[in-house]
Amino acid sequence: MRSSLVLPLLFAVSLTCFCQTNASRNQNPQLRNPIEGSQIFQHYCARCHGADGQDSRSVTAALKQAAPDLTVIAQKNNGKFPYRRVRDVIEGTDPRLSAHSDHKMPVWGPIFHEVDADQDWGEVRLENVTQYIQSIQRK
Repeated sequence: MRSSLVLPLLFAVSLTCFCQTNASRNQNPQLRNPIEGSQIFQHYCARCHGADGQDSRSVTAALKQAAPDLTVIAQKNNGKFPYRRVRDVIEGTDPRLSAHSDHKMPVWGPIFHEVDADQDWGEVRLENVTQYIQSIQRK
């Protein structure tokens, strides 16, 4: 019975994050479709991963497992930042993640690929936020 509540709870938390993010985007036109990596991170990722990438207890307290510390990705990978994998996880195209996996993070690829001024800036957004996450790695 307890496990049957996990998926609805995860969906509700993801939907809340998504709706709050969209509401804040509509209130501030400058943040509507950020391009800079740090702005994208603060706008889409910080609610769960913290402003510094080291976890935020505000949302993750409702989850079974805390959001991972994004500043130690390279440390956990023998000192090498797995750029392509991180980018694919953000986009939702990592082949190791299936529709039935326990992947709890929202898929941002379609959101980043919104058409803005008749251009799809999705690839730029994905590259910039991935580069930003790479830049916050602990030494």
